[in-house]
Amino acid sequence: MFANLSDRLTETFRNLRGKGRLSEADIDGTIREIRRALLDADVAVPVVRTFTSNIRERALGAEVSGALNPGQQVVKIVNEELIGILGGETRAMRFSKTGPTVIMLAGLQGAGKTTLAGKLAHHLKQQGHTPLLVAADLQRPNAVTQLKVVGERAGVPVFAPEAGVTREDERPRGNPVKVAKKGLKEAEQRQHSVVIIDTAGRLGIDQELMRQAADIRKATEPDEVLFVIDAMIGQDAVATATAFQEGVDFTGVVLTKLDGDARGGAALSVAEVTGRPIMFASTGEKLDDFEVFHPDRMASRILDMGDILTLIEQAERTFDQAEAERMAEKVTKGEDFTLADFLSQMQQLKNMGSMKKMLTMLPGMGQVRDQIENFDERELVRTEAIIQSMTPLERDNPKVLNGSRRARIAKGSGMQVSDVNSLIKRFEQAQQMMRAMSRGGGMPGMPGMPGAGGAPGAFGGLPGGKKSKGKQAPQRKVKGKSGNPAKRAQQEADARTRAASAPAASQGSAFGIGQQAPQDVDRDALNADLSKYLGR
Repeated sequence: MFANLSDRLTETFRNLRGKGRLSEADIDGTIREIRRALLDADVAVPVVRTFTSNIRERALGAEVSGALNPGQQVVKIVNEELIGILGGETRAMRFSKTGPTVIMLAGLQGAGKTTLAGKLAHHLKQQGHTPLLVAADLQRPNAVTQLKVVGERAGVPVFAPEAGVTREDERPRGNPVKVAKKGLKEAEQRQHSVVIIDTAGRLGIDQELMRQAADIRKATEPDEVLFVIDAMIGQDAVATATAFQEGVDFTGVVLTKLDGDARGGAALSVAEVTGRPIMFASTGEKLDDFEVFHPDRMASRILDMGDILTLIEQAERTFDQAEAERMAEKVTKGEDFTLADFLSQMQQLKNMGSMKKMLTMLPGMGQVRDQIENFDERELVRTEAIIQSMTPLERDNPKVLNGSRRARIAKGSGMQVSDVNSLIKRFEQAQQMMRAMSRGGGMPGMPGMPGAGGAPGAFGGLPGGKKSKGKQAPQRKVKGKSGNPAKRAQQEADARTRAASAPAASQGSAFGIGQQAPQDVDRDALNADLSKYLGR
């Protein structure tokens, strides 16, 4: 959703790189580009005005003029101000100390309240709660039926004493306020820890909608009233949020459809305008496409700095701890990485969700967004089919894969022999990296990491793993030891002195932590190689 905004801001900051001092004209030009990017993203005008005013005031102050790298300092200021308009700090949900926690959902029709109710229930169930969904939307056709289906998918019970409207021409029946009160009593009797009330929406804001929502709130006294808003509605988000705040007075905001391709101004406006925090975000159709909203992480994504913390949390939820320990022990002992291990690691990556989504959480991936967007998720399925068509001997010892075996594997997996050959080549590169990690030398071929440039086709070399045919740098001649014993002793003493005074060469961790990355990276080579790794 924030791709265009992210690209615009990244390009703006790129113009500040390498400048030892920023003039007032440089800062004004940067602020002007930021303003244009935000307005193009449909951010509310008052929010843009406040945001750019704060950045300009800070950028002209001492924190930039006295900085060693003023360009980076401006980026830091923009990041901090972006976190501020997104809500500042992560707001945790409030739970009731006595009785079930009551959560009421409000919003316009089509915002995704019913689907969100199931996702929230699934999220709370994973945390050890026992939620109950209450179907208080009796006016939208088949809303009750939809909530039952969503609840079944989430493995959460649904309280629905009224059938609600089932056809467009049918008149609404039942009282939503009574349904909500009965649902609360049902939760108390069955000892549910959380009650989630799905209320009716409208195609637009009207007094009847607000009055009904206000009556439900008054009758149930919810601990949280979550305003569910479609992140794709742009400038209308401000008017809608303001109307619901005056009519219902919600306590938090949930953004839905963040996986859409709209400009995303709602997400950057609603928290600043209403003063209410964004608590959750829905990023897809699946139950797991739901996450707690962290303003600092979202700001980092917008500025193309990645979101490693969320990536780690996803890995912790889905990775098999026993398998991870087995792989760590294998690397430590220096045992060879096999195709069976390759398959196991790939299956764990699949469990984390969309590869495209994970790749976008890595820093700097905005530079290769086109390759990521064109990545075919089915490539993982094809790779899995190829490996599963091999015998246990072939998975453990790929060296036995001669021509006839590869032809059999291709036929068994429904692929071409060239696909099998490509997989084996990628596996051999991964195997080299694992061997380097077991020796403590880091991953070969990665810029800024120990052993860079060693692996064919790796990011640090030329595309396709081809060796350069240009002239090699002349090798420096090393003087031999002197035949004079006294002079040789002096040479050895000098060598020991130089070795003692020189900083120790870092062996580096598996990911090259603590090493200085090179400033100049061949982006064309990087893009070409990433394209190869993504299976294009």
